[in-house]
Amino acid sequence: MSNRKRLRLAVDIGGTFTDTVLVNRQSQILATTKTPTTPNNPAHGAIDGARRVLAEARVDWSQIDGFIHGTTLATNALIERRGAVVATVTTKGFRDILEIAYERRYSQYDINLVKPDLIVPRSSAFTIGGRMDARGRELEPLEEASLARLVEELTASGAEAVAICLMHAYANPAHELRLRDLLQARMPDLVISLSHEVSPEAREFDRLSTTIANAYIQPQMASYLTSFQARFNDEGLTCPILMMTAGGGMTTIETAARLPIRLVESGPAGGAILAARIAAETSESEVLSFDMGGTTAKLCLIDHFRPQSARKFEIARAARFIKGSGMPVRIPVIEMIEIGAGGGSIAHVDRLGRLQVGPESAGSEPGPAAFAKGGTEPTVTDADVMQGLIEPGRFAEGRLAIDIEAAQVALEQGVGQALGLDAAQAGHGISEIVDENMASAGRMHAVESGKDLGARLMIAFGGNGPLHATRVARRSQVNRILIPRDPGVGSAVGFLFAPVSFEIIRSRYARLEELELDGLNTFFDEMKDEAISVVRAGAPEDVLTQRRQAFMRYHGQGHEIEILLPDRALEQDDIPALRRTFEREYSQQFSRAVPGMTIEILNWSLEVSSKPRALKHYPEPSTRQRASPNGYRSILCDVTGAWREAEVHDRALLHPGDHLSGPALIIEPQTTTLVSADFSANVDGGGNIWLNRNWEGGE
Repeated sequence: MSNRKRLRLAVDIGGTFTDTVLVNRQSQILATTKTPTTPNNPAHGAIDGARRVLAEARVDWSQIDGFIHGTTLATNALIERRGAVVATVTTKGFRDILEIAYERRYSQYDINLVKPDLIVPRSSAFTIGGRMDARGRELEPLEEASLARLVEELTASGAEAVAICLMHAYANPAHELRLRDLLQARMPDLVISLSHEVSPEAREFDRLSTTIANAYIQPQMASYLTSFQARFNDEGLTCPILMMTAGGGMTTIETAARLPIRLVESGPAGGAILAARIAAETSESEVLSFDMGGTTAKLCLIDHFRPQSARKFEIARAARFIKGSGMPVRIPVIEMIEIGAGGGSIAHVDRLGRLQVGPESAGSEPGPAAFAKGGTEPTVTDADVMQGLIEPGRFAEGRLAIDIEAAQVALEQGVGQALGLDAAQAGHGISEIVDENMASAGRMHAVESGKDLGARLMIAFGGNGPLHATRVARRSQVNRILIPRDPGVGSAVGFLFAPVSFEIIRSRYARLEELELDGLNTFFDEMKDEAISVVRAGAPEDVLTQRRQAFMRYHGQGHEIEILLPDRALEQDDIPALRRTFEREYSQQFSRAVPGMTIEILNWSLEVSSKPRALKHYPEPSTRQRASPNGYRSILCDVTGAWREAEVHDRALLHPGDHLSGPALIIEPQTTTLVSADFSANVDGGGNIWLNRNWEGGE
């Protein structure tokens, strides 16, 4: 490898902006940029951003030996229902798995309940004979004689993709593999997703739903990924592109094309990885990650330097905040709450005279009215402009002109006239609503997780995160905030710290006291070999680590607790220790363990990843000095509701040890940090801005 090839590039395509970051092998950021996302062809905006950072750093494509990409395309295709025509094939007698679902209503007393759209109508649900039992033993052979009928049904349905989910395929996939081979021979253009590859876990409805989601977006994502790689190769890129996954790791384009469902929420995962790394570097064990972009806001709890994780989430809920109203997807994922609250979120007054904000967004086209690109509806960014919180000449690196008059007209006509407010007051009202929406979502997420936000450090980033951080923190009872370096492109920066990894979760029922260790260790070896083959494709020479978990519960319970296992073959002496660990974790969650109960394990997890990059720890500044402002700006104070003069600081001119008091604006090329009147700010040895609440300030 040439010594010149020592640079890495990260591209995060969001709903409004595409963020691009270029770093060297020491993880020093050489250049960053934000470019408007181009929805019709996302690669256009990505290539534009890449060209800009390469030109700024005065390097060429031949020097790039690492490229990481995250995208919202998979998420948007599922939410907007822009995928392939999908049919399902299940075991004979189980045609109605989707219709039956969980056998309950997600809202018991709602007479106008809207069922979640699970993509495949009953008319496209087909079956085939054959049966495995829960231990993977064949009870009935696959009914190959029915294949001709099945091919006719699939053809008549117009299916472009098929989701195959046969009973207990997670225990023995032989029937799914055989059916795939038979269908491919007769229908070579049909895209096929197999449940044992997509989600090899028990619980048929979740497994089928996840396989459907994968099949639905697979043709579009495979085409997009192939085209994306080709476009960058034409530019001169010579290294492979790695994709960010929802679980916080990276994988190859080939794996992503086969399992595109793992790309859902890949962009926000990068932000959580960044926040977890900063938490480790600053020794903050309890953190709230706050990522506010142009379309959505994402909040994630991080404990002991690891983002909270989950094995299941829902897409496109029929009722936004009600569990069970969406399409369940069971894959390893960083758990966060995401709401339609971003700079482009549209405000309106409803028929009851109430001010509402989001979840609809103006996106990048036409964007907020202030962007002067044809948008006419009032948005959160327009509200910030009218409150004086955005300096027009320096917004978006100065490449996007801000039209204050257009923002004023949009706010007056869209909100002000209906409520009897001028443009600035309407903007203040919009900010109050959207900030409370984000804070209440964070509080709800913390309560559901049994955690308290009050003692946590908020790490805020994204194009709008630093601008709204103090306002959201105040409502969340959070008193300390950290704004990292280059916060406007935080998720893309996080991509560069993510390991190449792959996690497999697989079902194998066992009782703790009756573990058949030889078979279990062989089971783990098979998972390890499969995971390593995926990881080695993206990290051929890296040192690899593994993380094993068991999902344990008391006999008869419906949900499990994740218990960490030794990263080696299990031995008989490990069983008492696992019981003690489970009972301790159970007691922490439910106040007490249940003595004498049988403990059972349904699922096992193995994650193989490349070794994470070394942490950087910065010394405390040796001196403290008051930062001198570069100017002053009149803003509508978020504490008093009155106009006040705020200091204006250029972040590039701040040094470790500098401190200042609010109200103030700290401006950098891709975002602005608002230091509210009840907060003060100081810069640490690593260039991070710390905001601390002063209880007497501004009140």
